[in-house]
Amino acid sequence: MSFDRIVEALIKEAMARGEFDNLPGKGKPIDLIEYFETPEEVRLANSVLKNASMTSREAELLKEIAELKRVLKAVLDEKKNRKLSSKSSKSRWNSA
Repeated sequence: MSFDRIVEALIKEAMARGEFDNLPGKGKPIDLIEYFETPEEVRLANSVLKNASMTSREAELLKEIAELKRVLKAVLDEKKNRKLSSKSSKSRWNSA
């Protein structure tokens, strides 16, 4: 059996078991523009790092920035809610 047929059979078996059912981005087109705009040697280096379960410092920093933005939004939303709640309480007392 050729390599292609072995791989195809393995993929079909995995599909039958539902291993591809909950993948992120399921049903969405793959945006390859950024991939092909990245120089080949950088793509190769990123691929090697990813396969070794290592991420670049840039990727780590981007994840950290995203998490900090999420936390900041939550904090700001909480402050806004407190401020609105305080105003609401004051207006209730003034109208009573």
